[in-house]
Amino acid sequence: MEWKLFALRAGLATLAGLIIGLERETQGKNAGLKTNALVALGSSLFILMSLEFEGEKYVDITRVLGQIVVGIGFIGAGTILQKGKHIKGLTTAATVWCSAASGCLAGFGMYIELAIISGIILIINLVFGYLEDRLKKKKNMEDED
Repeated sequence: MEWKLFALRAGLATLAGLIIGLERETQGKNAGLKTNALVALGSSLFILMSLEFEGEKYVDITRVLGQIVVGIGFIGAGTILQKGKHIKGLTTAATVWCSAASGCLAGFGMYIELAIISGIILIINLVFGYLEDRLKKKKNMEDED
């Protein structure tokens, strides 16, 4: 692979991870900018390396996708904590999982899809995070009455 194409794909994966991680960072979550950027970058690098073997005998480059999903599950599991009846970190784990998927899109050169998915992830975390907070506050106010 030409180094310019490699740099473009790795750079876009990192940028997508930074954009996705920005919201988590502003919310004070442990897995923020750096984590999401590195997860997206790492995922794209594994895809880019697997593409080097495309077309060779007895090689299935899509197996790398499955391994990324399994591997990222361990990182995501580390962000989930249980405190009594409450579970924290599920959204952060899901966001890290989506960052890995974004990195895969970048690695495969699916630029439009990468932009769309990065935007959707950001909207989900921002808009629905805001709505979730509002609903929780409303519920707490009702519980106090």
